Amino acid sequence: MIPDDDLSRSLTVADPDDPGTTYISLVGNTYAMLVTGEQTDGRYCLIDMRVPDGGGPPPHRHDFEEMFTVLEGEIEFTFRGEKHTVRAGSTVNIPANAPHNFRNASGAPARMLCMCTPAGQDEYFTRIGDVVAGKDAPPPHLSENELAERRRRAAELAPTYRSEFL
Repeated sequence: MIPDDDLSRSLTVADPDDPGTTYISLVGNTYAMLVTGEQTDGRYCLIDMRVPDGGGPPPHRHDFEEMFTVLEGEIEFTFRGEKHTVRAGSTVNIPANAPHNFRNASGAPARMLCMCTPAGQDEYFTRIGDVVAGKDAPPPHLSENELAERRRRAAELAPTYRSEFL
């Protein structure tokens, strides 16, 4: 049986150019929080990722599903140690618990959408990154101590968000 419609939940229209969009600078990338777990009752989140040449996270894994659709450029995904170059128009699904990372090694900027289910990655990124003014805002200039603090915070909070760095 399907439950009744939950009238407390409303339609969400995600526009990365909306002035109310939160942009996070993290490891040199800029992430727009398009649809948050708060908006989906924790079911999923959707993040618009702008990844400059050379950008991407370190190897990691987590116990939730993660799907990427490359919108512009190309991204090199390493999945269980094997590299795959993914170009605009393609979608990659990373199964829960699988070791992976991505890197933009193309020589040009790239952009992709990332959906995580259930949600939580949006909140994790917000807690460990730095809010910036918009999609084209430069990353903040962080001192070595500030960078070390970001890495410490990411490692400390990773278990809370069901993630681990490898």
